[in-house]
Amino acid sequence: MSAWSRPVILLLCGMLLMTISIAVLNTLVPLWLIHDALPTWQVGAVSSSYYSGNLSGTLLAGWTIKRLGFNRSYYLASFVFALATAALGLEEGFWAWTLWRFAAGTACALIWVVVESALLCSGTVRNRGQLLAAYMIVYYLGTVAGQLLVSRVSTELLHVLPWVTAVVIAAILPLIFTRITAQGDEENAAPGRMWPMLRRRNARLGINGCIISGILLGSLYGLMPLYLSHQGMSDATVGYWMALLVSAGIVGQWPVGRLADRYGRLLVLRVQVFVVIIGAIAMLSNAAMAPALFVLGCAGFTLYPLAMSWACETVAHHELVAMNQALLLSYTVGSLVGPAMTSMLMQNYSDRVLFVMIAAVALIYLVMLMRNAGKHATPMAHA
Repeated sequence: MSAWSRPVILLLCGMLLMTISIAVLNTLVPLWLIHDALPTWQVGAVSSSYYSGNLSGTLLAGWTIKRLGFNRSYYLASFVFALATAALGLEEGFWAWTLWRFAAGTACALIWVVVESALLCSGTVRNRGQLLAAYMIVYYLGTVAGQLLVSRVSTELLHVLPWVTAVVIAAILPLIFTRITAQGDEENAAPGRMWPMLRRRNARLGINGCIISGILLGSLYGLMPLYLSHQGMSDATVGYWMALLVSAGIVGQWPVGRLADRYGRLLVLRVQVFVVIIGAIAMLSNAAMAPALFVLGCAGFTLYPLAMSWACETVAHHELVAMNQALLLSYTVGSLVGPAMTSMLMQNYSDRVLFVMIAAVALIYLVMLMRNAGKHATPMAHA
């Protein structure tokens, strides 16, 4: 595949549909649990079970892709996701929903590894950045579309699940008409392994950035709807605010990427993390929620692709699948720890702890970036 070839376009179309479904469920599942009067810690636990599934899917992805290939792995994951979504309407209760969200998280992680690995392995040093940028833009566009749908359509459980399940099944159709392959100049080289990637010193700040990004975005996705609902907002209003948050991430993708190419990853990462801290502090003040959410989304949602590109530029072509697994694993660990830890603190103290945690975690990463300036090379985009 080359940049903007037919397989690439079809793959991104399937990903767009899949992301719409993921976004709708990530927003509505916490709200449905709140309406059932579940305590905050159980809402956070269900969100964490989804990210636990992401961890499981990441670990299984390499073996699955090797055995089944990109297409069949995508089909399998899509069917599991559709089944886990439909099952939410068949069974009620904390434990049943925890199980099915775990299954959905496993399927979603496998889909992400398939799509990201196919794009990265098929690209070259000149167009890989374009492919990754297109992927992130499509991902966030699908997320915004999902949030807007939440604000427009009925949010009743049995009204939402049928069409969301249908959209998941429809996301399979584009890949039926093409075969995804990933052949590069080093296709005969032995494939890399995931665990050694986590120990690479020159990729450590990128890996740490993915962990921090997972904590931030996992908390925002899983607990921001809870925070907004506790402020007395309706489901539709929550959808609008979540759409604003993710839209800011779309707006920031291209400028942040260009700035990173021009001024270096390290400087841009420092500025991004500092802006995340400012956005979190602004949310605590309740002075102007719209600008604060926009700033928080613009900086927070662009952190993962920049950290990911940092780490991927340090490996050879045949090691990209393994590095992608390692980065998604790092992100998933953060996504698992973030909502679980933050929800417990919110339960015991206040909903405003959400933004205290975001600021604190971002500050830790900023200290890493400042301390390791002379110990890590700053990779630049090859193009």
